[in-house]
Amino acid sequence: MSIFLDKNSKIIVQGITGAEGSYHTSRMVKYGTNVVGGVTPGKGGQKTAGGLPVFDTVKAAVDATGATHTCIFVPPPFAADALYEAYDAGVTFAVCITEGVPVHDMLKVVGTTAGMRIIGPNCPGLISPGKALVGIMPGHVFKEGDVGLISRSGTLTYEVVDGLTRAGLGQSTCVGIGGDPIIGTTFVDCLREFQNDPQTKAIVICGEIGGTDEEDAAAYVRDHMPGTPVVAFVGGRNAPPGKSLGHAGAIISGNFGTAQSKIAAFREAGVPVADRPSEIPALLAERLASSV
Repeated sequence: MSIFLDKNSKIIVQGITGAEGSYHTSRMVKYGTNVVGGVTPGKGGQKTAGGLPVFDTVKAAVDATGATHTCIFVPPPFAADALYEAYDAGVTFAVCITEGVPVHDMLKVVGTTAGMRIIGPNCPGLISPGKALVGIMPGHVFKEGDVGLISRSGTLTYEVVDGLTRAGLGQSTCVGIGGDPIIGTTFVDCLREFQNDPQTKAIVICGEIGGTDEEDAAAYVRDHMPGTPVVAFVGGRNAPPGKSLGHAGAIISGNFGTAQSKIAAFREAGVPVADRPSEIPALLAERLASSV
């Protein structure tokens, strides 16, 4: 399933009657997202304050609404079951906002749900500006345009996008892939999608310490996207070895997962790396100008 959203994408929300699910559902609807219902076991037949139908199961919701996408707001111990339930019901796109999902749970889910695109967990979701928002992103900072953005950090996404928007650089789709060690969609997965997207003309990658996803992304850009304007930022440069900062996956050990190794990989691939998030708009403008 493509990462791109449109106004016809039918979304259900698992955990729709909880405080977080209810609040963010109303924000998604206000943005214009086609939310068609939600799921909370034991509350089937009710309606939300906004008039959306509530179902006991994902299958019942899918059968009644034809939904293909789900956004998951459930406690960490139940997130894997929520993803499996969506998969079994035929959902092809799942955005898991939940933080603190056990790593072994996600390892099992990612390996046994082929055909269902998973964004997250521990992520802010994604947005195709002017079309649809699925997750917890603040829609007002985004502007429709041709810059694709991929980030492991939610708050960094909003900061960078605000700078891009203020600089007149609108976005095609922005994806918060999540900060956990095991996630459903990686930088490279998104790069493949952006590579074939006619709307996306340039890309911003916001990485952080831990893992090798950024190095993989740099290699993909080098080998498959040499003519595409790409800029990057890597957070956590001052992180002490062995310390986890914020995200579960943001941990380094020795020379593994360091900011320095990621920055070096991007630069070797010809991708400029900003020292600060505020530098990204100017760097991207330079790359766009040189590619004309």
